[in-house]
Amino acid sequence: MLEALRGALKMEDLRRRIIFTLLMLLVFRIGAHVPVPGLDASVMEKLFKGQLFGFFDVVSGGAFRRLSIFAMSITPYINASIIMQLLTVVIPRLERLAKEGEEGRKKITQYTRYGTVILGFIQALGLSYTLKRSGALTINTVPAMLLIALTLTAGTAFLMWLGERITEKGIGNGISLLIFAGIVSRIPAGAVQIFNLLKAGSINIFSVLLFLVIAVLVIAAVVFVTEGQRKIPVQYAKRVVGRKVYGGQSTHIPIRVNSAGVIPVIFASSVLLFPSTIATYFPTSKFALAVNTYLSWRSPLYIILQFLLIIFFTYFYTAIIFNPVDVAENIKKYGGFIPGIRPGRATAEYLEKVLSRLTLAGGIFLGLVATLPNFMIYATGIEVAAGFGGTALLIVVGVALETMKQMEAHLLMRHYQGFIK
Repeated sequence: MLEALRGALKMEDLRRRIIFTLLMLLVFRIGAHVPVPGLDASVMEKLFKGQLFGFFDVVSGGAFRRLSIFAMSITPYINASIIMQLLTVVIPRLERLAKEGEEGRKKITQYTRYGTVILGFIQALGLSYTLKRSGALTINTVPAMLLIALTLTAGTAFLMWLGERITEKGIGNGISLLIFAGIVSRIPAGAVQIFNLLKAGSINIFSVLLFLVIAVLVIAAVVFVTEGQRKIPVQYAKRVVGRKVYGGQSTHIPIRVNSAGVIPVIFASSVLLFPSTIATYFPTSKFALAVNTYLSWRSPLYIILQFLLIIFFTYFYTAIIFNPVDVAENIKKYGGFIPGIRPGRATAEYLEKVLSRLTLAGGIFLGLVATLPNFMIYATGIEVAAGFGGTALLIVVGVALETMKQMEAHLLMRHYQGFIK
């Protein structure tokens, strides 16, 4: 590992990319501490103790709690990207653009940027209105609300630009790395909190050791499932075109156990957090009381609903990104077949059967990881476990693996030993 890192730093191009990425992440962390003007810090601290705001605070690396210029993080961009993916399946024009290659992807990226700004401004307006109702603004006027909304929207747009620059000139996926940096930046504060609890006698050393052992085992399981895949063998028949012979080789179709990634967890969390969002506007109503009683994140009903919704969205999103009929048609078009399976409809049915079983396993695993904080708190008594489970863990592991693979590719191109032996 250390030899591979030294090899990476010796390569001028890769060294420049790594340094650029680290500098951009430093800019992100500095901006996360620049507060939006006109806020009452004492009121803000009371507001962000709830489950709804705590979820976004983990992703933004504490910027949401401080309501800095990067408070909304890159969340509007993620939402816009998901919406564009869904619309690409529904709207024929967008589907044609997606199949037009590089130029089509540029157009879709441009639409995603516009959607990010629109969604960011709507979210910022809602947030500023909530702050106004809660008395968190030092100047309680409409222009002050608009100023906060524009500042937050500009911060999100800047982060979107920053992420694209990292992808282009740095190493790894820029948007993913920004989320990764935000989550990882909370680890030192969590470690300090655990140390203070240990010092105060609220927890014992056995609980801390149990917490660390469970964390290591879960991370290993996430890596194993994230990298797990079923390889479907495909044989291509020989074709003679003129004087050249094409085909005749064997290959495979890799189908991941967790094809949907972290998207189902985000979808399920968003659906379950929606009632809490509405309840914040009516704090004294019976509806808000019922939501706080039955849909708190540690209630049995919330855990069951989250688990079932994650499995549902895993099937839903996998069906969008992987179409067995199209794959079967492409295999048949180029003279390929799965050994023992007839080309065409039989191949599509076989792929659908395999995909369904893998998706069920992936969905159950995602559900278990997402509900992990509840069991961690029950087993160890460490409340800080809530901020480092589920979605955050999946994102951190996924981004780390993706970035390592990109560095691996750069090293192998220059004949250096890679990170993964």
